[in-house]
Amino acid sequence: MANLQFFNGTMDSGKSTLALQVNHNHAARGRVGRLFTSHDRRGDAILSSRLGLSVDAVEVPPDFDFWAYAVHDLTHGGRIDYMVCDEAQFYTPAQVDQLARIADELQIDVFCFGILTDFRTRLFPGSARLVELADRVQTVQVEALCWCGERATHNARTENGEMVTEGEVVVVGDVDAPPTEVAYEVLCRQHHRRRMTAARAKAAALSPDVLPFDHEARMLGGKR
Repeated sequence: MANLQFFNGTMDSGKSTLALQVNHNHAARGRVGRLFTSHDRRGDAILSSRLGLSVDAVEVPPDFDFWAYAVHDLTHGGRIDYMVCDEAQFYTPAQVDQLARIADELQIDVFCFGILTDFRTRLFPGSARLVELADRVQTVQVEALCWCGERATHNARTENGEMVTEGEVVVVGDVDAPPTEVAYEVLCRQHHRRRMTAARAKAAALSPDVLPFDHEARMLGGKR
């Protein structure tokens, strides 16, 4: 039986690296796959990892039909044993339904990789539908870390170095982007709630208004 699987994690947790590894492992055993992505940091139709690896992939806009794509390919002599779908949080719920149908009716394994929640801490519609339908939902084991050293659980968006909690849901950026642009940072829940980014923590540590015995509390956002 083919499966629909969803691997999720914060930004910087190695999801795209895992997607590339899954593709490599299956291709090395003679299986034939298709790779898909949406809004990759390096541009359209590219599945890339922060480790520097990248491959060509099919770009998935909101009107893309996975079912029609697979049926057309198969009926024209193509072979598809599996699909690797990166940035799945940007897929529509209808597209996730199509992937589930492909697994069930065409017996094609589908591996999805994505983020659960956006910078507002709300579930992406595509991710929510994957949680509802996937045969297996698994958190990526490589833990991204907040600046304080705790496990990062939330994605923060910054604009000109300041954390924001309103705006368009889909804005392409990266954790390595300059602070003068739209960028992203992974934080633990406490520091996301306090909007305490690494830049703010550093500024607080250097502030002359902070007494020595208040330094640790200020750095930890008030946690003692």
